[in-house]
Amino acid sequence: MKELTFSEKVERSIHKKYRKGIWRPFIEGIKTYELIREGDSIAVCVSGGKDSMLLAKLMQALHRFSDFPFELRFMVMNPGYNEINLQKVIANAELLEIPITVFDSDIFEVVQKTDRSPCYLCARMRRGHLYSHAQKLGCNKIALGHHLSDVAETTLMGMLFGGQYQVMRPKLDSQNFPGMELIRPMYNIEEDSILAWQRYNGLSFIQCACPLSENCNIFDAGGGTSKRQEVKALLRQLKRDNKDVERSVFKSIVTKL
Repeated sequence: MKELTFSEKVERSIHKKYRKGIWRPFIEGIKTYELIREGDSIAVCVSGGKDSMLLAKLMQALHRFSDFPFELRFMVMNPGYNEINLQKVIANAELLEIPITVFDSDIFEVVQKTDRSPCYLCARMRRGHLYSHAQKLGCNKIALGHHLSDVAETTLMGMLFGGQYQVMRPKLDSQNFPGMELIRPMYNIEEDSILAWQRYNGLSFIQCACPLSENCNIFDAGGGTSKRQEVKALLRQLKRDNKDVERSVFKSIVTKL
């Protein structure tokens, strides 16, 4: 019997050990929200964190098992990572056999020069660069690694700190790039399952490479004091009494989609 490569073992863990927590909700999300159609050309956006790396492996597996043809490109935007972070992203892609294409941008350089909403500016610039480069590659969709926990946290952040009800949708048509669509294939997957998968396989990823944050470690070890981290901490506290509280928030969202 042929010995499996490390990448194949990692992928097997998705189908076997984490079938209930990762693979099944991934497939359910693809079908429920009709995220992928025959003939699509999808740019999978790999930032180097645990979520986007898992997304890449999931999309690879789906591509092999799918009943209909579609194309994948694995795209890494370098917004100005230091050399350690960039090499970590590249090394993990090689380890997991993800054929990435890296392109550079000056996002970190630009946002460091502004005092007004640098995080908002960074997010907007990232999205624009991803759409633009995906179009150049001939893609009609970009896939991001947002998951169920991101959806719940974003909604609570808007309510608690912004006084508004905002929903992170499973798919979204681009307003500035006609014909382009954003999809979130991990929409139904909880972050706890992703963390368990990462620990089980002994993987380490970059967490936060933002030059404006003093609270982010080089590798994925948690931490941070952003509003999102405050909401994460709140949900963790609530989950001690009700383990399904995060999913309850999520259910209240998807009923309005």
